[in-house]
Amino acid sequence: MSDPADVPGEHIPLDTAELTDYDRAHFKHYIMMLDGDAAGASWQEIMRIVFQVDPDADPARCKRRFDAHLSRARWMTRKGYKQLLDEHR
Repeated sequence: MSDPADVPGEHIPLDTAELTDYDRAHFKHYIMMLDGDAAGASWQEIMRIVFQVDPDADPARCKRRFDAHLSRARWMTRKGYKQLLDEHR
């Protein structure tokens, strides 16, 4: 059974082709994650800094959150940003 804290749209981003309210609310986190990843920071360090969580408390759950957010951050750089720009035209 999955952790109720891992419900998409609550603590992890939705995997959808559309920009979501969750994406808008976490845009800053996405940028910080991309920066940390590009700098070679470990996923644990990124989660400590960006989400202020202790990855050692529940490593599997924290890694799932990291993977989901980084994947969505990368999606934003390929597709999501276009939708964000269109909203402000």
